[in-house]
Amino acid sequence: MSGSDAVFNWSGGKDSALALHKIILDGAPQIARLLTTVNESVGRVSMHGVRTELLERQAELIGIPLVQVKLPEMPDMLTYEEVMMEQLLKLTEEGIRTAVFGDIFLDDLRKYREEKLSAIGMNCLFPLWKSPTTTLVEEFIDLGFKAITVCVDERRLDRSFVGRLIDRSFIADLPPGVDPCGENGEYHSFVYDGPIFKEPIRLKKGEIVYRKYSKPRSESGGGGSSPDPFDTGFWYCDLLPY
Repeated sequence: MSGSDAVFNWSGGKDSALALHKIILDGAPQIARLLTTVNESVGRVSMHGVRTELLERQAELIGIPLVQVKLPEMPDMLTYEEVMMEQLLKLTEEGIRTAVFGDIFLDDLRKYREEKLSAIGMNCLFPLWKSPTTTLVEEFIDLGFKAITVCVDERRLDRSFVGRLIDRSFIADLPPGVDPCGENGEYHSFVYDGPIFKEPIRLKKGEIVYRKYSKPRSESGGGGSSPDPFDTGFWYCDLLPY
């Protein structure tokens, strides 16, 4: 690997897929790894609740090796940062000097990422930064990507929005004040088809479940100006590979 190689912070969702697509089209930097945080105790993508089998299938069909950063359920900030920095330091030793993110407009989250990564000699790249979110979600749909909502914040969206295909009907149904891309954490998604994949991922919908979280931001990982994600309930749609 060379110093021009990058790690892509992959969630498995819509914004990650579109950002990765743009990087691939640009031809630089070269994406050497996908990196995703997973809940070690249940084997699912952190916050999204997607099974790691489906995450691994995404990476296989994209053709980029996947690194899973395993975290305990509800890690405190110190644990989150220690585990992430340990993994990122390993990547810098392989010659990876850039980290790519699908963030769009959360300025304090970007600042947090840039400060932490600059400390270990890594640059940050944000392919979607400050793009209008309505334009982005329409571009995502027009490119032929297919995604299902797997998690919604009950403060912003009700149960009917989880397990839905992200299409123009879905966007039209979003209540006022909800960002079309869910950039404030209103919803999360799983992408199962599109131009970055060799073929569609075969899956089916499982049960819809509700989970309640209650934890102060000072003890949780991450950052951003969105509402505290650990003082609310979420609806999840389980996805099953087949």
